[in-house]
Amino acid sequence: MAVNKNDRSYGAEQIQVLEGLDPVRKRPGMYIGSTGPKGLHHLVYEVVDNSIDEALAGVCDTIEVILNANGSVTVSDNGSGIPVDIHPKTGKSTVETVLTVLHAGGKFDNGAYKVSGGLHGVGVSVVNALSEYLKVEVKRNGNLYFQEFKRGVPVSDLKIIDKAKGTGTSITFMPDSEIFEEIDFKYETLEYRLMEMAFLNKGISITIEDKINDKKKEFHYEGGIRAFVKHLNRNRNPIHNKEIYYEGEKEGSTVEIAIQYTDSYSENIFAFANNINTQEGGTHLSGLKSALTRTVNDYARRNNILKEKDNNLSGEDIREGITTVLSVKLSDPQFEGQTKTKLGNSEMRGIVDNIVSTAMDNFLEENPKEAKIIVGKSLSASRAREAARKARDLTRRKSVLESSALPGKLADCSEKDASLSEIFIVEGDSAGGSAKQGRDRRTQAILPLKGKIMNVEKARLDKILNFAEIKAMITAFGASIGEDFDISNLRYHKIVIMTDADVDGAHIRTLILTFLYRYMKPLIENGFIYIAQPPLYKVKAGKQEYYAYTDEELDKILRQDLKDIKIKPSISRYKGLGEMDPEQLWDTTMDPEKRILLQVTIDDAVAADEIFTTLMGDKVQPRREFIEENARKVKNLDI
Repeated sequence: MAVNKNDRSYGAEQIQVLEGLDPVRKRPGMYIGSTGPKGLHHLVYEVVDNSIDEALAGVCDTIEVILNANGSVTVSDNGSGIPVDIHPKTGKSTVETVLTVLHAGGKFDNGAYKVSGGLHGVGVSVVNALSEYLKVEVKRNGNLYFQEFKRGVPVSDLKIIDKAKGTGTSITFMPDSEIFEEIDFKYETLEYRLMEMAFLNKGISITIEDKINDKKKEFHYEGGIRAFVKHLNRNRNPIHNKEIYYEGEKEGSTVEIAIQYTDSYSENIFAFANNINTQEGGTHLSGLKSALTRTVNDYARRNNILKEKDNNLSGEDIREGITTVLSVKLSDPQFEGQTKTKLGNSEMRGIVDNIVSTAMDNFLEENPKEAKIIVGKSLSASRAREAARKARDLTRRKSVLESSALPGKLADCSEKDASLSEIFIVEGDSAGGSAKQGRDRRTQAILPLKGKIMNVEKARLDKILNFAEIKAMITAFGASIGEDFDISNLRYHKIVIMTDADVDGAHIRTLILTFLYRYMKPLIENGFIYIAQPPLYKVKAGKQEYYAYTDEELDKILRQDLKDIKIKPSISRYKGLGEMDPEQLWDTTMDPEKRILLQVTIDDAVAADEIFTTLMGDKVQPRREFIEENARKVKNLDI
């Protein structure tokens, strides 16, 4: 994907100016998605994307991200450096133009960058506009150039401050506390994304350093996405050692595919377009799925594994246990969907289909032993799928839902509008009884679960659908499961997991979330899943009662709220929801006016998959390592 620099160099004439910067500070959410943690971290990604563009053009192989002690971030690369000459349209230096004019950047001219990363393409000008200050250093022409900005406005002109060897750009910025809800960067969030970028761009070295907590990691993968698949499967059991890998180019676009099957029952496909994780899929993912289905069926029939009378294997059968990374790079990506992470370029369906078919066909023909294992697993999945279909028929929601079709233990609400309805998944009959009595019967439904549900990470769908408590959830939600899943039939737009604040409650919550993530992921992606936050303590002093949801709140109540009361307060630590009477449960945990709910989101699908596999999978060692690494962060441990 390298550009011929002799043909057309990256200079001022490649920087096109599209529009001004004024709207950014007024409506930051339009440019970076939100002013919460996601938008804050997007600032770093936007700067890193510029460095990745240089790497894709073949002029950069080292990127460094530093979380500085004062809260600012520095991103440096050894690319060609932002051009310093005067821009013909703005009359300012190109550095200043790139940092002060929206959509000014080389990525808008294919003569400079053939392929460009970055989801919104808004450039570092948005980072500049939303920063309290930004400092840029450019090494170019044997000189070190410097310019500083405050809230997007230049403090001085671009000037030479020293001599310099080599080329590159370094940008240091401090996010503006007037814009963002919080300005604390999370090392782990950035670490996952930068690791992902290093996998997707083989040979590039990306370093992240946290000066506050004295942490540092370097990511460098010569194996690229092949190493990515190996990393994703390190907590699973692969059923063939050699990864299926292929890289091809067609019609100016490149496609890289890496595949490895494991003995697990869920499919894990991560599709990227120009380094963006296209969580909503798109045409490239459609091409991948159709190629896999056709190629494996053709191979099975050619080799008489599937007889003439047998039905074809379904796509679901063939993808059971698969771990795949698909990375496409194209010059003009069109993103669509709710979060702009769905690839819409129609030509990519055929291009990916063609390249993946070639890769899969070659692998199956050249590796008959592995091919037999893969097809055998698909046949086993097919038999289980038929059993699951029969079980699913028992839980499928009818077009006109009769009360008899609902689980007997469900106390439904009277409201039929899903957007106004919510369901509480409650642990045990005792808490379920309190919740049923204390709820708002018009909008709140209660579904008590008996004990812990099964660990779906270690079971096929046919076994899962025979588990009574899971069957009850599926029926109550109304959207079905698997190939019949239809989110438009969902009966509640708030599904609230309400478990005890102890170890067992946390385990039940994790089991439920694992089920939802593996088999009803759109419920999480669309923001329908919540976790209730019951209080940890009840403080009573005379006739006064207080509830504390954290140790910090308890301390505040004792120090401030009760400082003038002479009666010694009594403190009760709640172990279970069943200890609360209906009125207390309503007041503390269910009343929409007072309660605290945590919405479950997937900020990074790769990280989420890794955590669920680690916590709920077969391998003990990764789980031990996870516990050892995170033990110090645990609060309110109940043993």
